[in-house]
Amino acid sequence: MSADAAADRRFMQAAIALSERGRGLSTPNPNVGCLIVRDGVIAGRGWTQKGGRPHAEAQALEEARDRAEGATAYVTLEPCFHLSPRGPRCADLMARAGVRRAVIALRDPDPRTDGQGADYLRARGVDVEMGLMAEQAAAAMRGFVLRQTLGRPAVTLKLGLSLDGCIALADGSSRWITGEAARAHAHLERARHDAILVGGGTLRADAPRLDVRLPGLEDRSPRRLLLTRHAAPDGWERIARPDDIATLSHVDHLMVEGGAETAAAFLRADLVDRLLLYRAPILIGAGRAGIAGIGLTDLAAAHGRWRLADDRRLGEDRLEVYERVRSA
Repeated sequence: MSADAAADRRFMQAAIALSERGRGLSTPNPNVGCLIVRDGVIAGRGWTQKGGRPHAEAQALEEARDRAEGATAYVTLEPCFHLSPRGPRCADLMARAGVRRAVIALRDPDPRTDGQGADYLRARGVDVEMGLMAEQAAAAMRGFVLRQTLGRPAVTLKLGLSLDGCIALADGSSRWITGEAARAHAHLERARHDAILVGGGTLRADAPRLDVRLPGLEDRSPRRLLLTRHAAPDGWERIARPDDIATLSHVDHLMVEGGAETAAAFLRADLVDRLLLYRAPILIGAGRAGIAGIGLTDLAAAHGRWRLADDRRLGEDRLEVYERVRSA
């Protein structure tokens, strides 16, 4: 790999990391990251802000100011091309700022842009390269991509389990299976989602708050959703069945936290894109299983569906992150 190619990957990786800062905040807009680099030095950086504005490119260009002229822009998603009353087109902003080169990770699947932003830049003399680290950028913006391609948010299923797959004792006691470090990480994950969902049984048994209790992140508590056929109590939003997540407005990242029947319902509907398994080094025995029946009748059908994406220690516990393997 050449030095220039290595630098491109390094800066794009940094832009992808910036994009993660907007996850759970930027909806209905994608959580994009952008760097403006001139002579090998970062002149501006940005990520899509709360509520979707300003866009990452606008923020980075504002920070760079006149240093953007002749610079390279690294952006995780093709700059927007469509006109909006909420703000200017990013493709136009970059062209007017004098950016010489644009390295774009992912082509925008939104039909209002979908290649037009890149074409607009090329027509104005900007050297455009697209596709660098596209897979990683798409993973960071999974909610937006799935909303555009499948018409629904990205779903993460979180489970706190014993070694033998239980979420509680036989009498329902579940506090606490995992330790403090694992619980803190789960709260960080909550802060990265637009909404969080439990079933009626979990609500009745545990009365969960489902908020974020990490210093400095309390204001990032997600919306609370309840899977039930009955009316939802005050402060909760109701959906009657898993497929209804497609109708949720301003939700691109959804976390499902419990219980066993709710987890099974989303798995049966094949709506889970990511699994967070927090495993405590304990054995419960005849406890309550973390997942109810999912309709599996053939073990062969269970293989090849999940890919291990991360595996780490959190205090005495272990976190395993799996991603759903789907055909292109």
